[in-house]
Parts: sequence; structure tokens; C-alpha cells
Amino acid sequence: MRAQGLANLVVRGLLRTPGLSRIIGGRLVTLYIVGRKSGRRYTVPVSYLAQGQDLLIGTSFGWARNLRTGEPVAFRFKGKSRLADVQTLTAEPDVVTAYAHMAAANPAFARFSGVHVDQDGNPNHRDLHLAWVGGARVIKLTPR
Repeated sequence: MRAQGLANLVVRGLLRTPGLSRIIGGRLVTLYIVGRKSGRRYTVPVSYLAQGQDLLIGTSFGWARNLRTGEPVAFRFKGKSRLADVQTLTAEPDVVTAYAHMAAANPAFARFSGVHVDQDGNPNHRDLHLAWVGGARVIKLTPR
């Protein structure tokens, strides 16, 4: 996890850098999250998949429990700070379907999430189920 923290620090810096933010922001956004109990602020770079105007984010990390349906979240998208409405998906069919789309569209997301993808780009259904069992959830952001 220390390596992940260092990687996040570097990525957050790159996402704040004019010019670079538009290049690497094609797959990454920065979320600004406030802990629901502690009040602590978290800055989390995450990959996303655009779905129309919405952004889908898949994760099994604990920070996602601080995002709740109906509460807005601040985020940086392609160099610009914005607000979004949040919908949290935790039901297995919703998570598995969204993870399948994200894994097929983004091989780095698939590897990071432990979802194997075959030669034709089809995610392994057992891996998708195991991701959900492991606490995976999907955050749907609708920018304001």
C-alpha cells in the first residue's frame, strides 16, 4: 500500500499540471472526499469510464464508503474542478455489469481489479463475481 500511496501522490501532481492533466485525464479523475466519521479530507486519483455524460468508477477500496448516493462530491476532470451527484451501486448485478464494461474498455483497470480478459476482450465472469465478493462497488458520477 505504501507504493500505491506514492503512485497516487505522483498521479495527483500530474493531474494538477496544466497541459498534462488533459492528456492523462483521458482515463483519470481526482476525487476530493471527506471522511463521513473523521471529517478527514482524501484526494484520490481513480480511473473512470465515460458513459454518456456520467463517469463510472469501480473500486473495492475503503474510501468509496465515504461516497453516498444523493451527496455531491468535488472532483477534478481534465484540469477543471467540478461537482457531481453520486450514485453508489453495490448490488451484484449492477457491479458485475459495470465492471465488465470497465474491464473490457480499460486493460489497466482490469489488471488492477484482478479481472482477466480473454483475447476477444471478454472479462472472466468468475473474476467479476470475486471482485464483487471482495467489496467492489461502482460510483456513478453525474457532473453538474
